[in-house]
Parts: sequence; structure tokens; C-alpha cells
Amino acid sequence: MAQSAPSQHTLAPTIDSRAVLAWYDRHARDLPWRVAPADRARGARPDPYRVWLSEIMLQQTTIAAVRKYFAAFTTLWPTVRDLAAAPLDDVLVQWAGLGYYARARNLHACARAVVERFDGVFPTSAAQLRDLPGIGDYTSAAIAAICHDEQVAVVDGNVDRVLARFRALEKAVREEKPLIRAAVQAAVPARAGDFAQAMMDLGATICAPRRANCLLCPLEPDCLGARSGHPLAYPVPPAKAEKPRRHGHAFIIRHPEGKVFVRQRGPKGLLAKMTEIPGSPWQEDEAEPAFPFAADWRAVGAVTHTFTHFHLALSVWMARGDHPLDEGWWADETRLDNEALPSLFRKVLAAAGIS
Repeated sequence: MAQSAPSQHTLAPTIDSRAVLAWYDRHARDLPWRVAPADRARGARPDPYRVWLSEIMLQQTTIAAVRKYFAAFTTLWPTVRDLAAAPLDDVLVQWAGLGYYARARNLHACARAVVERFDGVFPTSAAQLRDLPGIGDYTSAAIAAICHDEQVAVVDGNVDRVLARFRALEKAVREEKPLIRAAVQAAVPARAGDFAQAMMDLGATICAPRRANCLLCPLEPDCLGARSGHPLAYPVPPAKAEKPRRHGHAFIIRHPEGKVFVRQRGPKGLLAKMTEIPGSPWQEDEAEPAFPFAADWRAVGAVTHTFTHFHLALSVWMARGDHPLDEGWWADETRLDNEALPSLFRKVLAAAGIS
């Protein structure tokens, strides 16, 4: 339960954007897609392609996980035209392991749309950007602010947390979205891009999920969470619904010549168009395995994996042979990195000692 705080309606503080920018000028993180504030002041402009790519990759993912993917993508496809011209399967292979695979499909579709509709130049306004595939309110605002200083509120999970503590919000963040957006919008200065990145950095480094270094924070003088003495009581956690659990089986077919049978998932739904190990449907109740053909099937382990909306438990079975199934191919076990295998199916292979 959050500690009592002064009424947010009578004493709601406002964000001091000058203090935030002064802090950012000294402490901005060095990120491969970012133009440092000193360089920005000298006239250097952020590349919308790199900003867009980083923002899509960072959705539901940490900076530490994204760095190597960002480097690989910008090496293989240094411009949006290069990415648009790449086969989707190649993009999925490079994305494998980053998760939330609809992002990769939308990324490719968006690159093609920018080339086809805007001659390879990203639109400059949040309103136009929002019409592109895979770009919603947050990403459109981030690109427009960071690249063109459009004075729009950029609110990600880090900024939500900063405002929840700054205003000592007594409800869960998802119930206070309009208030948070309005508070940020009211503070956006002419240096909109640097301000947006500064607020993100504050949430990532100072006003972090499990710590609040209030003495280092430029917002501390007016922060109601800090004034309460219990800043970590905010944001108030939402009520959690227990995720359902599903069960299934995975069938590894191992060829005598050092290959394993894989196939592509369907064009829609979870992990669409990614490479998979054949298996059973995923269902609520556990069931006996229905093997794809008669063979000496051996249980080699079990894996668990958590998706956004459910937990999955798979029993892993393996048989040796050269029995191909429909619509798949034999993948060389030494070249599995060239396959668009998501983390789940890499776990499945690892259970059989294949990596």
C-alpha cells in the first residue's frame, strides 16, 4: 500500500524541464543510436532510421539485449532502403532470440512502406509516423521528438515510473495514463528530443524499478514520492491475474547425417513465420503424445517458456531417422544460427543436446 502523500490535486508538482535538461547534458547515456547532447547542440541530427530501429527493438526488451541485434541489423542493412529490399526470412533469422516476433514482421513492412510511400525518407510528424505499420503512439512520438524536436509527450515505462513517484500517484499506472501524459506534455521544452531521452534516462538510471537515488535526481526538490520518505512505494502495483498454463509436445527428428527437421510456422498468430520444431497443439490439459510416425521415440527432457499471456510446458521427444514431414526441411545442426528459431525452440533443441 502506498504511503499517504499530499493531495495530488492541490499540490501536484510540475516537471522542471530546465533541471532535467541540465542533468541530461552531464549524464546522458552513450547509446549507439543516440546523438549526444553536446553534438546535438552543435547541429548533429539523429538518423530517423536508427532511432526507429532502436525503438522497435527496445519494446519489451532491455538495452543490454538489444545492442548486438542493433549492430547486426545496421551492419547488414545500414539504411531503410536496404532493410526494405531484404527478404523477410533473412530479417526473421537476424531477429531470432529477441522475442515478440510480430515486431520483426512489422519492421520489414514499415521499411517497405517508408520506401514505397515516402521515397525512403521517414515522415517528420508523429501523426504521419503513426500511420506506418508497427508504429503506435509511443514510437511515433519518440521518433518525431528525438529526430525533429516535435513538442510531443514521449511516455514509456521508465517515464511512467518517474511520474508515478513524482506525483505519488495512488492508483496503478495504467489507470493514470491520461494524467501522466498531460503532465509530461505540459513540460516539453523546445529541446523536445533531449528532454524525451532525459526522462527515459532518469527512469533507467536514477528512478529505477528497484531503487530510487533521490539525492542525484533533478526532480527531487518537488517529488512527492521522495517527500513521503518511501519513493519505492510507487508506482502502486496493479492487481495481477494469474497466467494460464498450456501443455504440449515437441518432436525432434534427427537425421543420421547430422541434420534436424524443422518447418515454418503459419503466417498468423504467435511466432508467425518463425522456424519451429514440429510438435503437438498447445492446450490447457496434458495429453499423451501423438507421434508423427512410428519410431523409437525417447523422452529427452522438458522445457518451460513464458509468453505474454500464458506459461508453456513442453515435453521433448527425439527419434533418429530420415522421415521428413510435410512442408519442412532438414537443417544442418552446425548451422542452426542461420535458422529463424525463436528462444522456445532453441530450448527444445538444447534439451536434446543440440545447440
